[in-house]
Amino acid sequence: MEQLPKLYTDLATWWPLLSTPDDYAEEAAFFHQVFNEVSQSPLQTMLELGSGGGNNASHLKVHYQMTLVDPSPGMLAVSRTLNPECEHLVGDMRTVRLGRLFDAVFIHDAIMYMITEADLRAAMETAYLHCRPGGVALFVPDCLQETFTASTEHGGHDGEQRALRYLEWCYDPDESDTTYVTHYVYMLREGADKTWVEHDRHLEGLFARKDWLDWLGETGFEARVVVDPYQRELFIGVKPDLRSMRHD
Repeated sequence: MEQLPKLYTDLATWWPLLSTPDDYAEEAAFFHQVFNEVSQSPLQTMLELGSGGGNNASHLKVHYQMTLVDPSPGMLAVSRTLNPECEHLVGDMRTVRLGRLFDAVFIHDAIMYMITEADLRAAMETAYLHCRPGGVALFVPDCLQETFTASTEHGGHDGEQRALRYLEWCYDPDESDTTYVTHYVYMLREGADKTWVEHDRHLEGLFARKDWLDWLGETGFEARVVVDPYQRELFIGVKPDLRSMRHD
């Protein structure tokens, strides 16, 4: 993972104007449904790695006791305002070790910042080590090598004294490697007419479906694919409960 993009450092306080909790309601409901369908027992605790500004957690915390981990103190500060009842910890999904087990581990699109095989395997290992036997991990990549398409999007929101609009442009300059690039241009406004523009470059990982499944399996998960309402391919990993298997 490269140095954190500007959005998560210098511009972290602007995050709520780029992406609001309401934008996440539908997919968060789907994630909750998937966890319920896959788990063989009730899920009460959840670790979210790469939790960012806490928009997913704002919906999932109704169902789970959540611990939120992110490498950006600025983004955690935003999330604390939105989710004061959740535990927030600074940490990198590749290396963080909390010494605790959770019923569920969740990694949303922050998994896209794993840009090498070593990065992605390390994040999978972190998820596995924090998942209790019989627990469930859910990984939500934006795309795979098989599904990637170049695209352009725009959006943004108005606040009381601030407003933000953005243009997003993603493309793959080298199809032989495991990354693609997303450029953002943010137009920021404070007060009535103070405006300026910021550019931000995000380098993101791009891996094949088979690699995902193979590496999850080698990590120890029983892995499979599920397709969400946006036609994204998500990866579910169940950590085998060896105690139950021995008992059987």
